[in-house]
Amino acid sequence: MSAAPRPIQIPAGGPSLGGDLALPAGATGVVVFAHGSGSSRHSPRNQFVARTIQASGAATLLFDLLTPAEERADAFDGHLRFDIGLLGERLACAVRWVREQPETRGLGIGCFGASTGAAAALVAAADPRCAVQAVVSRGGRPDLAGAALERITAPTLLIVGAHDDFVLQLNREACARLRCPKELAVVPGATHLFEEPGALDQVASLATGWFRRHLGPA
Repeated sequence: MSAAPRPIQIPAGGPSLGGDLALPAGATGVVVFAHGSGSSRHSPRNQFVARTIQASGAATLLFDLLTPAEERADAFDGHLRFDIGLLGERLACAVRWVREQPETRGLGIGCFGASTGAAAALVAAADPRCAVQAVVSRGGRPDLAGAALERITAPTLLIVGAHDDFVLQLNREACARLRCPKELAVVPGATHLFEEPGALDQVASLATGWFRRHLGPA
């Protein structure tokens, strides 16, 4: 059962970040999305995955990791898109915001990150204040999470395209460093953006199944 997203604003230690919260009736968990570099909460790939997760009965929160002014500055020199410390803290702010809202306070929280957003998701998952229950990375750069990899306890699924050679190797190395329950899922025939027919459907199915297994009430 899906629900129409509604716009929200998330305070993030100074700036306010725009987001869209979809809360199906009876949801027991919420998945917070972190988009990749040069993208936003309107990423069509993340939107597609979010709709599949909503249809399974979980809530979703897609939000912008950067303010409009920061996005304009980053488009010029790219200095923020790889600032994983900043992005991870923004995601942690969003997770804490979810925990504080009356309508979502009792929900278990998962994180879904794409590209550099996956590193932010892993950094947030390593923060014990967030109490993240599950993480999914799509075509991610988990290597950018650095030492946070060894501190994650939440079950973590890394999804990579079989033909995304460089990123696949980075994910194999990162998976070996993870000490939590983990899986590396390789989507046959897929490249970095999962643009091949059926590839993104597999991502959505894998992510939904992972969150269904590991997300429960807070």
